[in-house]
Amino acid sequence: MVSPSPGSIVDVARKPRASSDSPAAARPAKESLRREAMVDIQASQDQRNVAIDRVGVKDVVYPIRLRTPSGSEQTTVATINMYVSLPHYKKGTHMSRFLEVLNDHTSEPITPDRIPMLTRAICNRLDAEEAHFEARFTYFIKKFAPVTKQPGLMDYKVTFECRANHTDDFIIGVSAPATSLCPCSKEISEYGAHNQRCAIEAKVRFDAGKVSNLWIEDIVQHLEAAASSPVYAVLKRPDEKWVTEKAYENPKFVEDIVRDLAVGLNNDERITWYQINSENFESIHSHNAYAQITRDKR
Repeated sequence: MVSPSPGSIVDVARKPRASSDSPAAARPAKESLRREAMVDIQASQDQRNVAIDRVGVKDVVYPIRLRTPSGSEQTTVATINMYVSLPHYKKGTHMSRFLEVLNDHTSEPITPDRIPMLTRAICNRLDAEEAHFEARFTYFIKKFAPVTKQPGLMDYKVTFECRANHTDDFIIGVSAPATSLCPCSKEISEYGAHNQRCAIEAKVRFDAGKVSNLWIEDIVQHLEAAASSPVYAVLKRPDEKWVTEKAYENPKFVEDIVRDLAVGLNNDERITWYQINSENFESIHSHNAYAQITRDKR
């Protein structure tokens, strides 16, 4: 006769069962009771009578998917800040709820019209009077060289800033590199002119009814059109010749760049407000040149 091995069904049957009065049976009930009885310190009263303008989570590194004009998607990594206002009588906010809202609203590709929805959701989830959402990320656009049409990926710095407080206030910011060539240097020199890369930036508010028709690509076009010449990721020799001559034929001070950009944005009916600037990284000076314009078209 074969004796049962350890751990077989015979051994299990011989083991005494824990009664409902045993410590093992009571442990889950006690743990459940402790969870239910946990104190919510954040929701307690604060006696100092000091309201907080913004409190929340900062520098959350998070993958996001963006809808492109062609209907496809682009995946990138954003650094995100989320805040709410805190009334004077409440001790703290619930930090984990910010991430819960973010998880709930990024399952679908993001378009600009979804950002105010996300910000309002933060307001509602944290029972706040005002919420703020900020994201900064790199956005890539395929760009073809001007002569050889060689493809390359250009990277642009983009920001989303939104405030929800009964009404929505949403701003898109885009920064693009470009080339500027100095008109004075060209005028006074027998040959040549100093030129340099510049960073042109626009932050815009837009008509809420037309937000779905405004793309990052549209803002980039405005920025690059204001420069002496765009820059490219891939250039062969015929392309270099074209870019060099294009900049030489189109010299611009930093003042010219922001004025030409302002004219372009003034003519874009989708845009209701803008703050623009250009910083030229001077090639023959130890300092940079800078200009800024802010206009409300409403």
